[in-house]
Amino acid sequence: MENEFDVLINSFLSDRIGIDEHFLSVQLAAQLKENLRTLDIDRQFVPAGVGNKDIYIKDSLVRGDRISWLNPENNFPHEQDFFQLMDRFVWYLNSTCYAGIKAYEFHYAIYDSGSFYKKHLDQFKSDQSRSFSMIMYLNSDWEKRDGGELVIYQVGNIQTISPMNGKCVFFRSYQLEHEVLITNKTRMSVTGWFKT
Repeated sequence: MENEFDVLINSFLSDRIGIDEHFLSVQLAAQLKENLRTLDIDRQFVPAGVGNKDIYIKDSLVRGDRISWLNPENNFPHEQDFFQLMDRFVWYLNSTCYAGIKAYEFHYAIYDSGSFYKKHLDQFKSDQSRSFSMIMYLNSDWEKRDGGELVIYQVGNIQTISPMNGKCVFFRSYQLEHEVLITNKTRMSVTGWFKT
């Protein structure tokens, strides 16, 4: 697994956007997708909002996804494997890059057809603990016509990233504005933040 960690970290160091096409194994991606679908059937997803506990609003003109938070204490099947992967990644990131990560938080995200998320940063004005953002996709057989790309904005460079199954994207939460383009079919991911 350290090889996958190196792919992600090295691409981040060279371009400020880490990308690994196969960060999640096919098996783990399928298992997380199964959990996501079960939670959705059980109505455990809520419309996502913008902001945090200080200022929090739900505005479908800005953001249209639905989310369900992962919780290590739930002991859902296969999510413990995911948390073990994140623990190993945090240890490796702190050991090799002295990142000082102390905690993380993740949620499942579902973008139904027609939904999107306008350009934004992942850090709150009143809470600057988010250091890195990470998105892992759970979409098999995704095609260009399906839309739903992640667009990341850098000075002089706009990068468009398809939400292909198992792919991971990693970047500084407070540096890079990004958006999710309109999706034309259901788009699924696990999204989270590493915190100092």
